[in-house]
Amino acid sequence: MKYLDEYRDASIARALAAAVARRITRPWVLMEICGGQTHTLMKYGIDQMLPPEVELVHGPGCPVCVTPLEVVDKAITIASRPNVTFVSYGDMLRVPGSRLDLFRVKAGGGDVRIAYSPMEAVRVAREHPGRQVVFFAVGFETTAPANAMAVLQAAREGLRNFSMLASHVLVPPAIRALLDSPGNRVQGFIAPGHVCTVMGYREYLPLADHYRVPFVVGGFEPVDLLEAIRMLVAQLEEGRAEVENQYVRSVTRDGNRGAQEALSRVFEVADRKWRGIGEIPQSGLRIRDEYAAWDAERVYDVESLRVDEPAQCIAGEVLKGMKKPVDCAAFGTLCTPENPLGAPMVSAEGACAAYYSYRRNLVCIG
Repeated sequence: MKYLDEYRDASIARALAAAVARRITRPWVLMEICGGQTHTLMKYGIDQMLPPEVELVHGPGCPVCVTPLEVVDKAITIASRPNVTFVSYGDMLRVPGSRLDLFRVKAGGGDVRIAYSPMEAVRVAREHPGRQVVFFAVGFETTAPANAMAVLQAAREGLRNFSMLASHVLVPPAIRALLDSPGNRVQGFIAPGHVCTVMGYREYLPLADHYRVPFVVGGFEPVDLLEAIRMLVAQLEEGRAEVENQYVRSVTRDGNRGAQEALSRVFEVADRKWRGIGEIPQSGLRIRDEYAAWDAERVYDVESLRVDEPAQCIAGEVLKGMKKPVDCAAFGTLCTPENPLGAPMVSAEGACAAYYSYRRNLVCIG
């Protein structure tokens, strides 16, 4: 297929769903890692097209959702300082902290700005040498190379009024933690296409080998996901546990070596806390000591800030695939996109937001 509309073709989608129904002989639990994939599944009613033996659960692949509460509080602390211009992607502004969010800091007079690239924050620092400019860098391996390039550019120009609050997490250690969990039910994974575009899929090979669980790298259109599900079901029914690549138009085995090199120059692997899940060893990235002058955690001395997650939000169980958003007593009542208790209801990639948006007025491609 060459054109985008082919990946949304209803007849192809129905044929793939029928192929899954013909092949399946027993129940299987599959997890899509990426929040963008979750939204496609919900928006187009793909879970409704599949046979009931296929259960889809939603993983910790939403970058906003897994950013821990204490990092949001660090951002709010820094953004509230009088000489700071705080630059962030838009969906982070409404993620609730312990007492308020970045949007309220902005409403109260703080210089909080929305950007679409970290280089915009570098430009602001260059144009306003009297201001301290901080960029809020969150996300998986997908966004880390661009954020690394921003640090490298600031260092190259000697922009000491620029720094970055980094909260990057890595997918494979999170999958390992899920598979080691006593309550794990997942039997196959749709691996995240955008992450694999950067990192390739070779790092999933040892996971498939060790845990005897199949992986299929999937894209983001309805036909992509149905094809990935068909490939997973075929592996499971045949007793195979391999890594396959459905998203061949974007993903290769080794990924983007240039992006990986930029990432490794600025960041090093470290333990990282995930919102609602807790600390996962070696599951994140931190800024290397060589670039400490551009590390906002160190510049503003907020490294030691610790905060407990709110008990009423079950984000962690949703992100681990143990519960669905509708299992939460607050879903759609105390917790809505206008008044969210947790990040999965805020983010454009959050599972709770997907259920809230599409479950009541489901749009089906069939």
